[in-house]
Amino acid sequence: MTAATGPAFPAGFVWGAASAAYQIEGAAREDGHGPSIWDTFSRTPGWVLSGHTGDVACDHYHRHADDVELMRSLGLAAYRFSVAWPRIQPDGSGPVNPRGLDFYDRLVDSLLAAGIDPYVTLYHWDLPQALEDRGGWAARDTAYRFADYASAVHARLGDRVRTWTTLNEPWVAAFLGYGSGVHAPGRTGAGDAFRAAHHLLLAHGLGTRALREAGARELALTLNLSPAVGDPAAAERVDLLLNRPFLDPAPRGEMPEDLLKIVDRHAGLDHLRDGDLALIHQPIDLLGVNYYCPQYVADAPAPPPTPPGRAARTSRSSTPAAPAPRWAGPSARRVSPPC
Repeated sequence: MTAATGPAFPAGFVWGAASAAYQIEGAAREDGHGPSIWDTFSRTPGWVLSGHTGDVACDHYHRHADDVELMRSLGLAAYRFSVAWPRIQPDGSGPVNPRGLDFYDRLVDSLLAAGIDPYVTLYHWDLPQALEDRGGWAARDTAYRFADYASAVHARLGDRVRTWTTLNEPWVAAFLGYGSGVHAPGRTGAGDAFRAAHHLLLAHGLGTRALREAGARELALTLNLSPAVGDPAAAERVDLLLNRPFLDPAPRGEMPEDLLKIVDRHAGLDHLRDGDLALIHQPIDLLGVNYYCPQYVADAPAPPPTPPGRAARTSRSSTPAAPAPRWAGPSARRVSPPC
């Protein structure tokens, strides 16, 4: 950019591309890949528009060499991709699948040969279905299984990958996956949503600690953050539920008291244990921010809740942005268009 068009990007700014495993890889049943919650979710009639699945997607699993060449031709310096947990551990725990790790070996080598820095995200929402069957993110044990998985991936790729992100947008995984049910695994309950949020935070902390002990060089967490604009009281409530559930405990080492009151009302506090906040608040080197739009809010009574079944069918067939959950406390209505 020039002075005539705006400020220049700072020295060291890196241009890159980003993707998610389920979004692009395909090969959903090849080389030992186990089912994920998105495989199950997308196969449930009426939950995804036109019954689409990620079985083939962009076929990145087979065409990654061509995709890397496209990135090289564009002059990109970085590629942020996620590893598919069920490709590495089809059952979510136990021995790793060497064929799954072989794919990421090839991908990382191809990127480095093209002069592109690999940025690895370990979790971008595709939880192994076997772990969901044992409670998913609402179960504490899933956080410990994540740390094992993170260690296994680092053991294979850590000699060539500098930057490791534990989770991508855990708010989405917890509150859209377990609260409103518009994302996999499609659960609809405030208690499960808040328990999932805490266990995702715990997974980040345990995974970060395991990676640091294994010698990882740069560690990151990626959050979707959005400023709330409008009526001050409503904006404060939306910020409390949208930004602070992950931004406060992980990078700051704090748990908002007002949020704990909401959690206690809907999930209790038995899933929070002494020492959890210290585990969650691990030092990180980078904070990823996925920014889409501000949330314009007004203080207004919420309409009567839609019956869960109908809400699921309506929202799963389109892509509206989710309002503040109606179970979250005093109502705050978003008046901005979907982003």
